[in-house]
Amino acid sequence: MTRKALVAMLLVGWVVPVFACAHVEMREVVDVRIVSDSGTEFTKYRTYPRVHQDGKFFYVEAVKGDRYSIRVTNKSGGRIGVVIAVDGRNIISGKKSDLKRDERMYIIGPYENNTFEGWRTGMDRTNRFYFTKPSDSYAEKVFADASAMGTVAVAVYREKLPEVIPYSEKRSQLRDAPAAAAPQGPRESGAAGKLEKKQGEEAGTGFGETTYSPAPRIHFNPEHGPAEKLVLKYEWRSELCRKGIIPCGPKNRFWPEDRDFAPVPKDFRG
Repeated sequence: MTRKALVAMLLVGWVVPVFACAHVEMREVVDVRIVSDSGTEFTKYRTYPRVHQDGKFFYVEAVKGDRYSIRVTNKSGGRIGVVIAVDGRNIISGKKSDLKRDERMYIIGPYENNTFEGWRTGMDRTNRFYFTKPSDSYAEKVFADASAMGTVAVAVYREKLPEVIPYSEKRSQLRDAPAAAAPQGPRESGAAGKLEKKQGEEAGTGFGETTYSPAPRIHFNPEHGPAEKLVLKYEWRSELCRKGIIPCGPKNRFWPEDRDFAPVPKDFRG
């Protein structure tokens, strides 16, 4: 891990680490990348859902067995909180995530970046992310939850600064949240064995080895709504080929892949 994640406790009981994330324009608050342990970034392919949804959506090629980390860069001049969910589970609490402001989140300082290597299982440790089949994923094995399998979702919240009150008036009601216990193990009902899933084509994230990752709690009051949301759908290469996300057919020896001219947009009608 390049920098140790710092975790903070929000007003409603969230956890957060200090080091990096965003606050610019709503469309460009953060930069999110999936990186391997070798430092190589897994390529992102922008996509646009047929049904309009808020946020940015990408495909990412997953490599079976590879450990990976989520690197978030704050492109703004203020602190932000980021709720991160892998396969639909909050990476700090393990609970089912809807990317809401009352969930546990990581705090990132202005113009900084932070790397998240795994599921937080204590204030000083995480367990690594790695690409695997759904039946071996943390979400399905422990929670029998495949509702968001194969996704990395990030919601970004700007910090709500306290209102300035004249000296003659009563003091501000803003206060630190009481200390909460470290995230406990999941206790949701339902046996993973009852859930039937298609095997072979989908990808999930496993619960890997323990790593040292200290993370103190921090006072942070997020704004009501997210400033930005990103969802990355990771798939095996064969599935990205099948969906036409990446070109996978045999190369044509008379038609080089490298372009010498500007590409024409797919929706261009001129």
